[in-house]
Amino acid sequence: MKVPEVNLKTALEQGLTEDEYQRILELLGRVPTFTELGIFALMWSEHCSYKSSRALLKQFPTTGERVIQGPGENAGVVDIGDGLAVVFKIESHNHPSFIEPYQGAATGVGGILRDVFTMGARPIASLDSLRFGSFDHPKTRWLVEGVVAGIGDYGNCVGVPTVGGEIYFHPSYNGNILVNAFTLGIAPKNRIFLGRAKGVGNPVIYVGSKTGRDGIHGAGLLASAEFDETSEEKRPTVQVGDPFMEKLLLEACLELMQTGYLVGIQDMGAAGLSSSSFEMAGRGGAGIVMELSRVPCREPGMTPYELMLSESQERMLLIANKGAEEKVRRIFEKWDLEAVVIGEVTDDGMVTVLNDGNVAAKLPAKPLSISAPFYHRPMRKPGYLKDIAQFEPASVPIPSDMNQVLKSLLSSPNIASKEWVYRQYDYTVRDNTVLIPGSDAAVIRIKGTTKALGLTVDGNSRYCYLHPLRGAMLVAAEAARNLSCCGATPLALTDCLNFGNPEKPEIMWQFDQCIKGMSQACRVLGIPVVSGNVSFYNETFGSPIFPTPTVGMVGLIDDCRKHCDQWFKEEKDIILLLGDTRDELGGSEYLSVVHKLERGDPPALDLSLEKGVQETCREMIGRGMARSAHDCSEGGLAVALAECCFHPRRSFGASVELKSSSIREDALLFGESQSRILVSVPRQRMKQTERLLDKSSIPWAAIGSVGGEALRVVYGGEVLLDYPIRELHHLWSKALERLLFSKEDE
Repeated sequence: MKVPEVNLKTALEQGLTEDEYQRILELLGRVPTFTELGIFALMWSEHCSYKSSRALLKQFPTTGERVIQGPGENAGVVDIGDGLAVVFKIESHNHPSFIEPYQGAATGVGGILRDVFTMGARPIASLDSLRFGSFDHPKTRWLVEGVVAGIGDYGNCVGVPTVGGEIYFHPSYNGNILVNAFTLGIAPKNRIFLGRAKGVGNPVIYVGSKTGRDGIHGAGLLASAEFDETSEEKRPTVQVGDPFMEKLLLEACLELMQTGYLVGIQDMGAAGLSSSSFEMAGRGGAGIVMELSRVPCREPGMTPYELMLSESQERMLLIANKGAEEKVRRIFEKWDLEAVVIGEVTDDGMVTVLNDGNVAAKLPAKPLSISAPFYHRPMRKPGYLKDIAQFEPASVPIPSDMNQVLKSLLSSPNIASKEWVYRQYDYTVRDNTVLIPGSDAAVIRIKGTTKALGLTVDGNSRYCYLHPLRGAMLVAAEAARNLSCCGATPLALTDCLNFGNPEKPEIMWQFDQCIKGMSQACRVLGIPVVSGNVSFYNETFGSPIFPTPTVGMVGLIDDCRKHCDQWFKEEKDIILLLGDTRDELGGSEYLSVVHKLERGDPPALDLSLEKGVQETCREMIGRGMARSAHDCSEGGLAVALAECCFHPRRSFGASVELKSSSIREDALLFGESQSRILVSVPRQRMKQTERLLDKSSIPWAAIGSVGGEALRVVYGGEVLLDYPIRELHHLWSKALERLLFSKEDE
């Protein structure tokens, strides 16, 4: 194979800029080899270097009394007591999943699992956050089916339950879907492993699958560029996953981590052998020398360029103590895996790549990893905001039939039951799942303790499109509220920030505003950001997705028995509404579904009220007063009431009477005012509950009771809603399947 000449043209083809190529020449004092150029292109890509976002990410609060490891490693680590820590992270696999949905989603799950067990944690639960285009787009159904199957098959085979998530549909994702995968694991807090190279002479060991040609340029040319007419040609760059190999790798690594032989370990994820070697050397302040002829290959004749850039899955690079090589090899051999010494740690700060003894690349570690270029991109407020802010609710007619509006919302794919998705996942494997998918948050028990964890992923891109700063505040607040509704105290979050092209000032303004909003909410609510991922260039032919910051949040329940779900359980229980309802319609699902409008400001957020409502809800659950708790979000109060009625084993009706006020009927029922939680309380506990609520200083009201065969809402003496609950449940439970398969069945 003829090696291409290295010049500016070659550098541009690899995704580097002219300035970056000049910087490489100055750094090296020479022209790089073709392999070196490929390594620079990968390590300085947006996906690997965070060059457009690094400066802004420093705004996040990242420390706290429970934080053991914050951003900068494979995953975040938080102390949960009893000598244990939770390790978790969320990451994107957007572009590969659009090109090849099954393998793209499957390898996204595999990658996030490795990020967690690389830290020394056994993964015990996964979540997913998915965004697809509209149902009239020809690829939507194919993409949904492929992504859901890829997530389900990989997670089910590895034996890690997918216990919850979210899925939304909007035309802005027609050309660029989002697949964000979250995994959480448990580890002894005094046995956390980092991706660092230490100890001169210590062996560098390659473990796991053999290296092939799949995934080459995945992080650079696929994940760090907009989609266009050539995107389908990039299908070969999508990696192929093997969940059974992942399971073996997981068990072998966890066994090794109990021996004392391991110094550092890094997943070969995006950028493969390049990222793992340069990042470990850079973080450890060391160097590495590697011999590529020792790397196990599944294809003959692979060049140094291909070996360093391959993103083949289920591979790890580790540093062991010198003299432990044979012991390490035997552990991996037991699990039918290869463990091959391919190099050693040096003290020169260089990563030297040899091929049959000849130098294929010799580059300084830090400039390619921790000191890669970063940019302060220009920012400009988008012009569209001036137009959509000009919204007068009075211009929107109030529907005459609220029953029909409720039916329309419950049939909307963004509100309808997601059971078709989660029933394809094994969400009970490992026997830790306390609360099955479908409620506000998942609940996972921690075996050997009395504790449980609440887990949730949340995002509302419409809010962030209409008002990026407030929208991102609302995302963080809703995630915390969902945890509070299950009885969990929020501990920390991980974020996946999905945006368009950062070279466009409007996109960077959205990004900056969202970070400011999330940071503000996190500081008030006391929730540090411990890990995350940035995904830029989510746009096709110049049309960006809605700004979509996704939050994965973890909370702690000290007594697993004191968890809660969203469903009514007993006739005659009293229904309480914590928080205030305001006359707000901007950014609501109701406005979008019924009036085909995406305008106005999203709901206001009082963070001190939000904190008070959440604390009160958790106290009610902890004291055994609350039989159920459910936050009011998309679809507003009426949809939240209906969802409380839809118990998985038996539907309940509800009768609600709301006091007369100046609020419009549609805003009262379907507006999305924040900081509201519906709680059902046994009638005999009401006096005790009232005393607690009166001390709390939050607004609240007893609005009705559980029972009957219908959802009935009276407002100021007028019946606004009265519809059989079984018919509403049928509409809601089957809507997504009807949308996915109706055209195929016709």
